[in-house]
Parts: sequence; C-alpha cells; structure tokens
Amino acid sequence: MQRISRLPIDAQFLLFAFVALWSGAQASCDGADTIQVEGGKIGGATSADGVRSYKGIPFAAPPVGQRRWQPPQPVVPWAGVRDCQQFGPVCPQLAYPAGSIYAQAPQKQSEDCLFLNVWTAAKSAEETRPVMVWIHGGALTRGSGSIPPYDGTSLARGGAVVVTCNYRLGPLGFLAHPALSKESDHGSSGNYGMLDQIESLRWVQKNIAHFGGDPTRVTIFGESAGSWSVCYLVASPLAKGLFHRAIGQSGGAFGLMPFLKEDRHGTPSAEKTGERVAAALGCDKADDPAAAMRAKTAEELLSAAESTGARLRPNVDGWLLPDDVHGIFTAGRQNDVPVIVGSTADEGTTLFAALVPKTKDAYVAGARAKYGDLADEFLKVYPANEDADVRAAFLASMRDEWFTWEMRTWARLTERAGGKAYQYFFSHVPPSPNHAQIGAYHAAEILYVFNNLPKVDWPFSDADRKLAENVSSAWIRFADTGNPNGGGLPQWTSYDASSQYYLEFGDTIEPHRELLKAQCDFFDRYYAAKRAEP
Repeated sequence: MQRISRLPIDAQFLLFAFVALWSGAQASCDGADTIQVEGGKIGGATSADGVRSYKGIPFAAPPVGQRRWQPPQPVVPWAGVRDCQQFGPVCPQLAYPAGSIYAQAPQKQSEDCLFLNVWTAAKSAEETRPVMVWIHGGALTRGSGSIPPYDGTSLARGGAVVVTCNYRLGPLGFLAHPALSKESDHGSSGNYGMLDQIESLRWVQKNIAHFGGDPTRVTIFGESAGSWSVCYLVASPLAKGLFHRAIGQSGGAFGLMPFLKEDRHGTPSAEKTGERVAAALGCDKADDPAAAMRAKTAEELLSAAESTGARLRPNVDGWLLPDDVHGIFTAGRQNDVPVIVGSTADEGTTLFAALVPKTKDAYVAGARAKYGDLADEFLKVYPANEDADVRAAFLASMRDEWFTWEMRTWARLTERAGGKAYQYFFSHVPPSPNHAQIGAYHAAEILYVFNNLPKVDWPFSDADRKLAENVSSAWIRFADTGNPNGGGLPQWTSYDASSQYYLEFGDTIEPHRELLKAQCDFFDRYYAAKRAEP
C-alpha cells in the first residue's frame, strides 16, 4: 500500500484498473449464480436451502491516492465474471482492546474497501422482495459489513433481500480540514463515510432488482454508530428517495454533543480537529497540506488521530447536513419515513464501566461539575446513597443520556412531524459468559435481529431461539409493509407523545408505556438548556 500510494495518480488508476480486469478475467464462476450489476458480471454461491450470497461487490472506485478524501467515484468496470464468494477488505482501523466483547477475528484491511454484500432467496429477478440495508456500528472508527453476526442468510430465508456494506472509517472517513474543504465544490469535508453509505444506497436503487429486491421498499437499519448513521441519513437531503423505512438500534444524533462549544459538530470545529491531526502528521506547515496528508500511509493517519484524541464525526457542512440533526427534525425537514427505534436495558455495562466513579462523593462531584444548576435534579433521578449504589446509578445515567433519551427523542420528533415511530426496549439477557455482569448489553439485540444465534458459541435456550424468530420477523414485516405488527406479536402501538407506547423484548414480549419517563424528561431539560446557551 505504501508503494502504490507513491505512484503518480494516473499510474495508480491504471494499476487498479488492470488488477480489476485481470482478477475478473481469471474468475470462472459463470452459471446460475451469475448476475449483471453496475461494473460487470458477478458470481456468487448458493446454500443448501437456496439462499444465494454475493460478497465483496465493489460499489465505488477504490478511494485511494487523489480519491482519498473525495466523494465516492463510479465503480471501475471489470471483464469476465468477478468471483464474489469472499468478502472484500475492510477499511483500515485499530483493533478493539483485548478481551472486548466486540472484538472480532482479524480481517484483511485496505483503503480499497468500498464493497457490499447481498443475500437473497429470490428465485428470479421478477420477484419484488423487501430490501434491508445494514449499516454497521463501531463508533465510526471500527467494524465492517462482513463480521459473522451480520450474515444475512436467516433474514433472506425469511423473505428479505439483505445488503451489508463497508464505508470509510476514522480519519479516512471523517477527517475535515480547510484544505480539503477548499477542494470541494460544496465547501465540504469530513463526511466521506456518510457519502459512501449514500453511494451504497444508490447502488441498491440501480441494481437490487437483479437480486429479486424491490427498490421501492428499501429499509436502512443499523446499531450504535450504524444507528447514528441511519439517523444522519434520515436527516440528510442527499439521501432523499434512496430508502423508505428506517430502523435505529441504540444510537441517535440529537444530543450527541452537537451543542457543546468544545466539540460542536459544525464545520469550523471539525476543520480545527483536522488541523490538529495534520499537525500530528507533520503536514501543517506544508505548502499543500492535503497533498502532504495524502502521501501518508493509512497506518500513519490512524496513529495521528489516536494520538490527538480527535473525535471524528459527521459535521454540519451545508450539503450533507444543512443543520444539526435536532434542528432538522425539529423543523420537520427530515426524510419522511416510518421508523423503528429502541435501545437495550444495560447499554452502559460494556461501554462505560471503566468510567464509574469510585465513591459516592466522586459521583456527586462529577454530577455537579457536569450538570451545574440541574445537578440536584439529576441526583434525585439517579440517586446514590452510598458507595455501593454508584455503579448502577452512573451506568443508568449513561444508558439514558446516550441511548434511551436519544431514541425517545427520535420517536417523538418523528411523530410530531406526522410520521410513524415504533419504539422498543430490549431487556432480554443473552447467555454470554459474563451475563451476570453485563446483562442486556450494548448490541445484545443484534444476534436476535439477524436470527443468528448459532454464530456465537453460547448456551442459547428455546426461549432465545423463539425471541430471535419474533424479533427478526418483526423487522422483516416492517421492511415489507412499514408496520411490524403481525405474526402473533403482541400489539405494537406506534409512539405518541401522550401515551408513549413501546414494546419490550424481554423474557416475554409485552407492550408498555412511558419508558424511563422521569429519566428522559431530565435529559430533555438538560439538552434544552445546552441549546439555549449563547
């Protein structure tokens, strides 16, 4: 990768085109699993039960050389039949810490990472099955569309055409800088990973009918940073018409620090963050900082971003996002699609445990420093009367600020604009090795949504398997009709501000009202005060 990055740009393009053509010419999988897509023919594989899979399909040109920090460009055509039985490389990224529940087996990494994967059980292109496009999580710094829990076989068997995709991550996907903004026709930089997601949705519109999918019934769904992404896409005018329903699992973008002065998500702040990364790379004094940064390896970029502690996120650039997400939704300018939104009961156990204050006094001091005049109210909502209470109180507050409140706000603003929102709460505890400590942890629902319990070697019960059938079927029905009800599921009433209905996926599936209302009401007041600050 280092040698290629130093070739002249035209030579790089010719090299990648040659490799693509040569690889396609060598493939020999023309047959029943062959499909014509944008760029050429692809060949996949068929499982014993008739689910066809196509992996590693390029949906844009390799974002390398001059195309690093550019919007995605048209796919480079190939000759012959491209063998799409293996996943493509993933975006360069740092590994999760050792022992993390989110750690996965290493995957091949490359800046040439813009690939997607399709699963379908349709017998022909004449079928019109609902389409579900999964956007992976990982804090916008890690992850891919190809890890085992995201395998689309079970959902495809249930009637959907399933797509998972990669997108650029970390400094490759979200680095803003004045020099990069100057290159842009829109004065925009730093939103490349989001533009990749939009390009994958454009690919779906152009190609998914060949797989038996209906391009007029596309659902985007994602968890954590994938759910942030879904939220940004619902807000973005650039994504209008590319999808028709949305599912957000444990992640919104309404209070995700867009109002704090030191970390505002507007372009100037994003560009200043990028300038810090450029300085760490030694590129800040270059005559052409953009060219100097493009000469650096992906590994050097990852190291510089890590060393500066840069928080790289989508930014309000006037193009992808004309305003922050809260402002767009409050004005009712988001894309008008029905949504499912929800969170888990123990979001904080695997994310914030290392941040738990050691004592009650430290907990109270932290609350007063963060919440100021609202600290007394916070301590009533999340009381800790002694040291032993601190862990539960602190983790509950983090769960609600980062997740429960975000998802209620998403449901509330959707309903206020006249749309349909179905809220859920996933409280079932999977039988992980440390389930007593982490409970219904952040991402616990994913195996159930994909009905992929066998992908993890845990002692799942019949109750787990039944829950997975119910959750995955509800997601497919929503993708099909825009309404998750049916299939023996208890009535799932859409959210309204007065009743605040939600469905709890626990050891039993039950409808309830007013999920953690006092806690979410507190964060309503907290973020309203933040937005009112000069």
